[in-house]
Amino acid sequence: MQKRLITLLLVLALSLGAQFSTFPDKTYFREQWARAPLDVQIEAVSHLQDFLYDGELELSLRAFLELAMSNNPDINLSKLAIFEEQNNIQRAFSPFDPSVTAGFNSNRSTTPSNDQLQGAAVVTQLNQSGRFTYSQQLDTGAEYTVGYVGSKSASNSQFNNFNPSIRQSLSFTVSQPLLRDRGRFVQRIPIMIARSRLAQTEEQVRERILLLIFQAETDYWNTVNTREQLRVQENNLEISRAFLAQENRRLELGAISPLDIFQPQQNFANAQVRVTQEQYRLQQAEDALRRWIGADLDPDFRNVAVVLTEPVEPPAYMEGLDVEVQVARALLNRPELERIRRSLQIDDLNIRGATNDIRPDLSVSANYSAQGRGGNFFDRSGLGGSIANIVPGGFPEAFDQLFQFRFPTYGFGLTLQLPLRNRAAAANLADAAIQKKRNLYTLRGSEQNVRLDVVQAVAGVDLAKAAVEQATVALGFAQQRLDAEQKKYDLGVNTAFFVLQAQNDLVDAEAQVLAQAIAYRRSLLTLLRSTGELLEARGVALGTP
Repeated sequence: MQKRLITLLLVLALSLGAQFSTFPDKTYFREQWARAPLDVQIEAVSHLQDFLYDGELELSLRAFLELAMSNNPDINLSKLAIFEEQNNIQRAFSPFDPSVTAGFNSNRSTTPSNDQLQGAAVVTQLNQSGRFTYSQQLDTGAEYTVGYVGSKSASNSQFNNFNPSIRQSLSFTVSQPLLRDRGRFVQRIPIMIARSRLAQTEEQVRERILLLIFQAETDYWNTVNTREQLRVQENNLEISRAFLAQENRRLELGAISPLDIFQPQQNFANAQVRVTQEQYRLQQAEDALRRWIGADLDPDFRNVAVVLTEPVEPPAYMEGLDVEVQVARALLNRPELERIRRSLQIDDLNIRGATNDIRPDLSVSANYSAQGRGGNFFDRSGLGGSIANIVPGGFPEAFDQLFQFRFPTYGFGLTLQLPLRNRAAAANLADAAIQKKRNLYTLRGSEQNVRLDVVQAVAGVDLAKAAVEQATVALGFAQQRLDAEQKKYDLGVNTAFFVLQAQNDLVDAEAQVLAQAIAYRRSLLTLLRSTGELLEARGVALGTP
């Protein structure tokens, strides 16, 4: 009997699962008994070998940013928030997950009889029952339950007409809200909020990565600037060395006084100091770049020389910028503005949900059940009389009666919950409206900040463009002045002091041209950040870590 009952439960489970498409697939039970996934790993540093040429890391700006996106832990850490919000979407569907409950109980008892009506001096009873329940909530707000109960009762009492007695019951119950919580839109508000929060988080991650890429590219150009400043100082050192050698030769020939050699010597010593300082600054800047691309984590690349291939010469053409066009781009692309707009969508959903909560709760319910009975029937002659006939029976008879629906029970009902005053729901609705107003003010203030940011960035680009042009003109004058001072010195109408001063001024002018060229590129970088177009301009995509 027990085997047949368990078999029926399994058959019902399979049939109901197929009907409602909720029974687990083949991997379900393996997942239930799987070990805890404690062995969580992160990706190793990668792709560095792709940019290794002749023992050096040759990095264009694009290659550097690609390595940063792949290997920088801050960037990969930022992207993990997206997966958490994806899990929240899955969690928002959980109210609609079906549930199955199955159970089996067996109880045997032996009790002494108190009177003859119990049918035996010592009453022995065996009660066994099995149950199966399937329930689910639909996205319309309806809830339904399918339940099965089967029981077997056997006793040594001579008064039992059915022994063992087998009973089965199959029931269906459904309820549907008519006012509050009615409809797919209301039921899916948590899902829509979760999806909006995912989009909001994506904008937050985009904003964070945009700032990180801005910092990474800034460090890239700072390193280029330091490298070029070192080159300028090394050229200055060579010029100072050649001039000092020339003055030493003139001193040996008696063309100058011994007192005149100190200035070239000091100038050469100062050039050496500046070269040493720039070498140290360059080492620090390259170490910062190695950290961005993860080269400091790999012993094979930790000490490899870094060669940056982006040109530093001033651009031949520097276009003008329309402020209003740039502001319009920023208002469209800035991730923080889109994040606030997503907050407004969430506010609208919260207002709809709060409006739903203040409605009366009216629901309709219906139920239907069928019964079946089976077992060996003892036909007795009178109460407690002798057995005249035994009609064999069992589980099949009870099962047959159950699905013939010969003994139905059905009904329906209406339930109305009408709060005479719902202060909590009214306060929640007011709070939702206040939150939307707060976000509207936040959006307005952010748009003003974005406009100011873009206006200042455009002004910075114009200023940097003018500075490049002026520094280029100043460099030409510095070169002409050095040539003039050198000619006058060769003719003996000038001293070495003026030549050395002109050399220093030329070095400063060359350094200024390079610094202003890098500053112009950084000002363009700042403009791309302020308009929110930096990631697209650099071809950066938010991939998975």
